[in-house]
Amino acid sequence: MGIWSSSPKWNIDKDIPNLDGKVVIVTGGNAGLGFATIQYLVRHGAKVYMAARNEEKAKAAIARLELGEGAGNVEWLELDLGDPRKAKASAEKFLEKEQRLDILVNNAAITIAPYQKSIDDIQDVMVTNHISPFVFTKTLLPLLEKTAANDPNSDVRIVNVSSQAILYLSDDIRFRNREDFNDEHTGGFSPALKRYGRSKLANILFTRQLQSDFDAKNVPIITLSLHPGTINTEGNKNIINRQNWFLRPILAFISNIFLPDANNGAYTQVFAAVSPIVRQQADKYKGAFLMPPAVISKTNKPGESKELAKELWETTETLLKELEV
Repeated sequence: MGIWSSSPKWNIDKDIPNLDGKVVIVTGGNAGLGFATIQYLVRHGAKVYMAARNEEKAKAAIARLELGEGAGNVEWLELDLGDPRKAKASAEKFLEKEQRLDILVNNAAITIAPYQKSIDDIQDVMVTNHISPFVFTKTLLPLLEKTAANDPNSDVRIVNVSSQAILYLSDDIRFRNREDFNDEHTGGFSPALKRYGRSKLANILFTRQLQSDFDAKNVPIITLSLHPGTINTEGNKNIINRQNWFLRPILAFISNIFLPDANNGAYTQVFAAVSPIVRQQADKYKGAFLMPPAVISKTNKPGESKELAKELWETTETLLKELEV
């Protein structure tokens, strides 16, 4: 993955702007990087919706937030990405509550898991990591575009958290139909990692196509995708706990000693969401993929393909029509 831009000089503790009056959604915000992202944004005055499936866990997470003077507030938004219908309903509920939306951070995801399909006979990692976020985002687009158009001081952004797991995919990967979405990636190294990588490639391609559509309509919204880095989060610990008895303690030791925690690991996605540098250099950052620490980077060959981005979008729309979503 070739990096072609130097890291920006931006301090996450000092350079987050005043976010008073801004409305934000962070999916999967009750733990890990999502929680850390919310913590940074709400401290600077944002009103943040913690979009998560479990109300009890979300409200417990909200209670753990450290809010000082000048902080905004956080509300739970029910969001179940396991079913695109529920994802759409969640977005519609948000639209009933708010008159603006400045920042959407699609952070929630299934990581490495056994192969299984959703109720709609589509691989669950593709549903949760791509199809439902696609529906959720598209349903919110009219409000995002309205916010960008009506407020001259707006800085509307969509941030999609991807992964460097895309590097485990072959260059000939396709998104032509349901069968491609359901590819088990059997054979070779770690099929589960490749299935996860497929869904994360979809996040990058969705970001590219979305930015292309905004640019064609002259809509001043910036979309970015990113790899946050390998972080010592709850999700990472869950992956380690699924390893065999020999690897588990070794990986846990490495993770605890050498990997950054979520507060430090959230740097790249917080930068993508609110750094003024992104708006000041909009032409450079539109549709970009970021690597830690917020460095613009090339992805892999499929991730740079405009044709594949269009194919993914069209197939996703086709599947959603079949599901009547």
